[in-house]
Amino acid sequence: MNLSEEQVLGLAPDDAAKKAGKELASPAKWSELGVTPAAIWGLCQGSGSKPYQTQVDTVNLAFKCSCPSRKFPCKHGLGVLLLYARNAALFTATEQPEWVNEWLQKRGEREEKKAVKSGKETGDAAKQKRVQARQQKVSDGVTELMRWIKDLVRGGLAQLPEKGTGFIEGMSKRMIDAQAPGLAAMLRELGEINYYNEHWPSLCVNHLSRLYLLAKSFRHIDQLPPALQQDVRSLTGFPQSQDEIRALPGVQDDWLVLGREYNQEEQLTVERNWLYGTQTGNHALILQFYIGSQLPPLSFAPGSVISAELVYYPSAMPQRALLKQQTGITSKTAVTPMSHWQQVVAVQSVFIAQQPFTAAYPFVVDQLRAVKRNGTWWLQDAQQQLMQLDENSTGVWKMLAISGGKPIQTAVVGKENTYRLLGVWRNDEYKLL
Repeated sequence: MNLSEEQVLGLAPDDAAKKAGKELASPAKWSELGVTPAAIWGLCQGSGSKPYQTQVDTVNLAFKCSCPSRKFPCKHGLGVLLLYARNAALFTATEQPEWVNEWLQKRGEREEKKAVKSGKETGDAAKQKRVQARQQKVSDGVTELMRWIKDLVRGGLAQLPEKGTGFIEGMSKRMIDAQAPGLAAMLRELGEINYYNEHWPSLCVNHLSRLYLLAKSFRHIDQLPPALQQDVRSLTGFPQSQDEIRALPGVQDDWLVLGREYNQEEQLTVERNWLYGTQTGNHALILQFYIGSQLPPLSFAPGSVISAELVYYPSAMPQRALLKQQTGITSKTAVTPMSHWQQVVAVQSVFIAQQPFTAAYPFVVDQLRAVKRNGTWWLQDAQQQLMQLDENSTGVWKMLAISGGKPIQTAVVGKENTYRLLGVWRNDEYKLL
């Protein structure tokens, strides 16, 4: 089983269980951690004298714990699955204890009885039916989401701030029930828009349009090219096996780490590392997930150059990647920048035509200068064309201090007409902003 931390948290029955599960996703809380193709298990010391026996059926995604909680899954089940998603190497035991064997055997017997009673097939046929059942469940959720968006637009977006966060959160939870955690995450992003900002209507429409386009694409997924089908399934919430992805051919290059960004959801940290291939000119996004003060599995120091093989997730416009093999750290190498914003727009138009769902792209643009117009910061290129800085972008004052207000080669990340600063080059040395 290969679930991301976001997908595991999407299984939580409520916010309290999610928070408690995050707190339990620590190696210090567990003992006798183990994994087989059929199950994940561990012992968690609670308030009683005996530790709780926690186990997860990874074939049919079911939970069992000896704790008295009536929530399903309980915090211990979420905690052990979160810990496995973050660091599978901790699960060293490979022989199932008797209490795990007994549970799996009883589950298997019940499933066989149900199959015999209802005339269902077992094995591959039964698995195929489960896949079809989930597909139908997601499809029903997508239909409901599209209706929700249409009703929202018909009623007028001006009423959205008055509806409060519960209005959007309710639909987000409905997507969790429909087993579409990717759509649920996009709805949460919609709820995080600053509705006190005067530009919130355009941000809201942009996000709703992207959400509706994804839902519509899922409805007609069979008519899409295979690579784009993979994008739609992944963004909707169907997991991709990291082991299968690592087995794909990779791209060897000297990768410059342009920048690192963080998103915080309670105690869960989502780390985005933007990389630039100095030989191929490719860009890559490497995501990492970790909890609280725990260290990420890999360290990408902004400004460093690593010799490595990256393998991209299947996509119509590959961007997200996994580190397949790192061979060393090299000296800094030259970067070929875009000449001006018009060139950025032309390249990005090709990207969006191939894959319209990606939220941001990184670019290196030559001779940019930060200017302020009507209280808003812009980036001006050599042709005097302007592109707006995101209101949440940081580093503009540091950019001015490094450049002295003069044009300078700059790395940015964004989409369409709004960007965030990553870094600049001064005397052939990359400076993080």
